[in-house]
Amino acid sequence: MYKSKGRIPELETARLRLRKMRRRDAAQMFAYWSDREVTRYMNLAPMIGTSEAADMIGLLNHMAGEEEAIRWGIELKETGRLIGSCGYNTWQLEGAFRGEIGYELGRDYWRHGYMTEVFSVMLPFGYETMGLNRIEALVDPRNAASGEFLMNQGFTREGLLRQVQHTSTGYKDMVMYSLLYDEWLRKHRK
Repeated sequence: MYKSKGRIPELETARLRLRKMRRRDAAQMFAYWSDREVTRYMNLAPMIGTSEAADMIGLLNHMAGEEEAIRWGIELKETGRLIGSCGYNTWQLEGAFRGEIGYELGRDYWRHGYMTEVFSVMLPFGYETMGLNRIEALVDPRNAASGEFLMNQGFTREGLLRQVQHTSTGYKDMVMYSLLYDEWLRKHRK
């Protein structure tokens, strides 16, 4: 059974480093978490101050310490600049061996292949390190780009979950996507 002991391990791709976010990253993450285009489909109201981003980073790191979630900052290796975040929002090992992922990028970094790189290390971490059998993503039904991206990564659109999340604006429907370990293994380990 996976035990992080509160540690957020670094993962790397050719261009990116997934790493623990720090309070000094708050200004950069605030730029993304306050952007209405970035947060449009997230279960997160746009932030109105850098201190909110610092508090969110603290909360995410605390949740990692409690083994409730893992959230990485996505850093460009060439510049050291954070361009977004990603991670496992929740997971359940005993009896289910499943985890739910979440991710976002700043607008300037959309459609450059960065999230494909992120998935190339985040999914193996879930399957091989955490021991997951099923990785899920809940997507706002209006977010066609995210749904298309997941399908391109091998995920299956399972269907609409009616009023499955409660937000500040009320209950929200979400579309469930999933990728099973054996499906991932067939596609990515040929």
